[in-house]
Amino acid sequence: MSTRVVSFLIAGLAIGGLATLPVMAQGAAADTVMVGGAPMYPSKNIVENAVNSKDHTTLVAAVKAGGLVDTLESAGPFTVFAPTNEAFDKLPPGTVATLVKPENKATLVKILTYHVVSGKYTAADLMKMVKAGGGKAMLKSVEGEPLTISENGSKLFISGEQSGVGEVTIPNVMQSNGVIHVINSVVLPN
Repeated sequence: MSTRVVSFLIAGLAIGGLATLPVMAQGAAADTVMVGGAPMYPSKNIVENAVNSKDHTTLVAAVKAGGLVDTLESAGPFTVFAPTNEAFDKLPPGTVATLVKPENKATLVKILTYHVVSGKYTAADLMKMVKAGGGKAMLKSVEGEPLTISENGSKLFISGEQSGVGEVTIPNVMQSNGVIHVINSVVLPN
């Protein structure tokens, strides 16, 4: 994949990451949310929905390069903290282009699986955990390291062990095999 294509994908995700409230699709079920200009249907799995979001083209390309499509199409359930193109664009120039190269697949998979948690956690579930934890909660990622969940007012934040704090900009995008929470930064494990 060329650097230009990756940059285009990242730019597309960035635009989608600016949305702060889910928009209901007209004529669709009440729990169908618009993300990246496309309806996210609760009857479809994580991959089937994500491929339609203009705001997650970099993430989708990375999932494909990492060989994680089959995993994210499986029964799960999974909670995915999905960085937008804008989130990937915050990384140093050339990072994504380097990560999607075959020789860097292990590092790419480590980063991607750090954004996934086994189980289905809605924003209400996460907020309840944070309140019970006195302002923070820890979730073990599929990668193996913990993610820190915190809140400020009604906003949820996901923090990485090494770096990155992502605000949940669109919560509760329900999927047949879990839930997606759109975040505006990439979080990194140790």
